[in-house]
Amino acid sequence: MGTHVKLMTKGSIQRNLLSFAIPIFLGNLFQQLYHTTDSLVVGNFVGKEALAAISSIASLTMLLVGLFQGIFVGAGVVISTSFGEGNKEEVGKAVHTSVAFGIASSVLLTILGYYLTPLILTWMQTPVEVYDDASRYVRIYFLGISTLVLYNTASGILQAVGDSKHPLYYLVVAAILNIILDLVFVGVFHLGIAGTAYATVISQGVSAILCFRLLFTTKDLVRVRVRSIKFHPYLLKRVLRLGIPSGIQNSVTSFANVILQASINLFGADAMAGNGAFMRIQGFAFIPITAFALALTTFTGQNLGAREYVRVRKAARFGALFAMILAESIGLLLYFGAYPLISLFSRDPAVIAIGIEKAKISSFFMWALALSHVMTGIFRGAGRSIVPMSVMLAIWCVFRIIFIQVGLSLFLDVRVVFWAYPVTWTISSIIFILYYFLVDWMAQTK
Repeated sequence: MGTHVKLMTKGSIQRNLLSFAIPIFLGNLFQQLYHTTDSLVVGNFVGKEALAAISSIASLTMLLVGLFQGIFVGAGVVISTSFGEGNKEEVGKAVHTSVAFGIASSVLLTILGYYLTPLILTWMQTPVEVYDDASRYVRIYFLGISTLVLYNTASGILQAVGDSKHPLYYLVVAAILNIILDLVFVGVFHLGIAGTAYATVISQGVSAILCFRLLFTTKDLVRVRVRSIKFHPYLLKRVLRLGIPSGIQNSVTSFANVILQASINLFGADAMAGNGAFMRIQGFAFIPITAFALALTTFTGQNLGAREYVRVRKAARFGALFAMILAESIGLLLYFGAYPLISLFSRDPAVIAIGIEKAKISSFFMWALALSHVMTGIFRGAGRSIVPMSVMLAIWCVFRIIFIQVGLSLFLDVRVVFWAYPVTWTISSIIFILYYFLVDWMAQTK
């Protein structure tokens, strides 16, 4: 059994990016499908309060997970750069350092997530009618969080050396399994919101096991050996130097979203459910964004390792344009199809009305969301993680929170919260464009 290792320093830039991004796109599509299935099943079999509970905790789960996932980006950049340089020994050490960090992160995240759940749900002003469901779901989720962390560890290693196909295969398996388990646990055994949490943990566990089975059995340079799993201090330092800014960016953005969710919670279960339903649907517009951001991170890392600077510039232009067109096309579909799509999650008129209002505000700004994330992927691959971290901290966290607080003090309307997203997407996009053209952001890797 072998991995689909792919060196992207030669050949057609467009073909390299598309052949790498399409499996990620399809994988994220299936991943979004099974997260959406959770909401669909709960909204139709349990009720809008349970749907509101799942919707209210999406930002919370990403708050802790985002920190560690960002650090894995740093590990991927180290691996892809060493791979581009042709340094096989360094690749092996970076792989085992990444696995060691994934294991340690799993333990820490499980403990933090389980014991901090009540405190954070209370701080988020989670309504009494959904508190018990939200608490139950989050605690089960975090007890099994190691499955998600370890899957991301393994898939990140594979993607760093150009293999985006195997993570896709395993996500397809997980998605199908999750849908089946959702229907069985909730529809047949009536386990309610806990059933969706069990289904998620089990399906994620299967994908993690399949990924590591490949890494343990492959003959390629990313093979994992149990005896070699340890921290290499100088590589761990590089991983953390590149990854911590990404992790901070992910976690502070999620932190801001937790605050925004608390603001939405003020408007009751209808607003929570309607906003949550649209966010699930909007996740599909985010799929091409994520795919091209990851593709560009790997492509940039490999080509800068090989000192192919012109290829990096050409890839950045192509990837940004392609991702924006795809994301905005989906955004327009969301705008015109908002009613039937929101109706899939709930038949409550108030919930549907909130979801449609969210669609009207966000759909025309998908291009800005795409551009911000694609540029983030490029700068991360170039070892400039501090740049997107600083922009996201300033705009998506601080400015977004100020916008909400000032806006709600002037107009007590949930649309103020909804507008915070497209406004901050646009501002960050403008800043990234200026940085791209005015700063020699590849200089430090030369």
